[in-house]
Amino acid sequence: MDTQTFDIVVIGSGPGGEGATMQATKLGKSVATVERFAKIGGGCTHWGTIPSKALRHAIYQTTSIVNNKLFRDAGISATLSFPDLRRSAASVIEKQVEMRLGFYERNGVPIFHGQARFRDPRTIEVCDQHGGRRELRAAAFILATGARPYRPPDIDFSHARVFDSDTILNLDHTPRSITIYGAGVLGCEYASMFRNLGVKVNLVNTRQKLLEFLDDEIIDALSYHLRDRGAIIRHGECYERVEPQDDGVVVYLKSAKQLKTDVLLWAAGRTGNTDDMDLEAIGIAPNHRGQIDVNEHFQTVIPHIYAVGDVIGPPALASAAYVQGRYAAQHLILGSCDRALISDIPTGIYTSPEISSLGKTERELTAAGVPYEVGHSMFKHLARAQITGQTVGMLKLLFHRETLRILGIHCFGANASEIIHIGQAIMSQPGEQNSLRYFLNSTFNYPTMAEAYRVAALNGYNRVS
Repeated sequence: MDTQTFDIVVIGSGPGGEGATMQATKLGKSVATVERFAKIGGGCTHWGTIPSKALRHAIYQTTSIVNNKLFRDAGISATLSFPDLRRSAASVIEKQVEMRLGFYERNGVPIFHGQARFRDPRTIEVCDQHGGRRELRAAAFILATGARPYRPPDIDFSHARVFDSDTILNLDHTPRSITIYGAGVLGCEYASMFRNLGVKVNLVNTRQKLLEFLDDEIIDALSYHLRDRGAIIRHGECYERVEPQDDGVVVYLKSAKQLKTDVLLWAAGRTGNTDDMDLEAIGIAPNHRGQIDVNEHFQTVIPHIYAVGDVIGPPALASAAYVQGRYAAQHLILGSCDRALISDIPTGIYTSPEISSLGKTERELTAAGVPYEVGHSMFKHLARAQITGQTVGMLKLLFHRETLRILGIHCFGANASEIIHIGQAIMSQPGEQNSLRYFLNSTFNYPTMAEAYRVAALNGYNRVS
């Protein structure tokens, strides 16, 4: 069997694997990447973040035409089907793969395609789809194998009307109705998308609130706008059984409700991609969700084997996976890494409207006894929002009453995932440089959405001055 030796082998080429590979290469190490699939990029590029966000944008463009009076008066309409809209992502995926492949080629990183299995803590065997086998030895490994949708064994995912968040992108028609089981980030995002297409949506939430990790005011705003759009949200429900039929799917809930819709999207839980890697043979035992336990530096129980990204569980964000990969590689090579790299990672949730947050929530600050105050800016009062017609939403700043230090930033509305980064830059500053005063004393272009920071700062400062 052909054997090759490297300083580091990275398993997985999604955001976490890419971040680790590029950081290790820049630090002068010989690195190889192993990827199970025919093309690099991982689930993020091929059936997760990129295609779903491209689909969301295509839906937004279509609904903008449908709802715009100017287009209606001109007799312009748009009635594209789900598959038509889905195809808009194909060119984006192709460009992403080509760009990322260039990173590996320019840095001289070989990519081995196939399933990686550990033979001992320093050796893996890579088996390709044609039966070929290759042995790779390394001083260290970084596991970035990602995760996939959790599939309960009692649900028939082979049925043509039953989907998970990976397979829903292959839907070959626009359904009239859909039940989405699971109201996490993916469930809420798809509820927004399908409702914007005019599909009747049942969103089944096993908890009592949507996205409980968010600030309560943002949760309330999201719930209100989903319902205002016509989505039915069912909190505190659990399924008893799922019955696929020729003309739809019936979800029987433990509360005795029966939900029959054209299709079912199962969006409850994720499973780490750790099977078929023989991890147990070297002493690494994934939990019941296939996730790998790591310490604060992303080391597994074997110190020279690290794990990053979705395979270690929350926050399960592409952005977090990338910086975790960079951190792990630097810690592995240099023995230390600045914790700032992985602290205060913003959330980006692509519902309609978007949600983004950073730092503490009011609930957390209240529980900790921190004397904070709130500054609001409602988008409906901003000239730029009035011009674009995207007036739904707000920016919320949480700051310390005495020091004016920014403690949390919460945004709900169009382009929230972009707007958050202005506050992030100030919040990350040391000492007194992190202060509400920056927004009070800075001049923002007018009209812009960034002006929301000045408005929110003034609103909050008026409460303490």
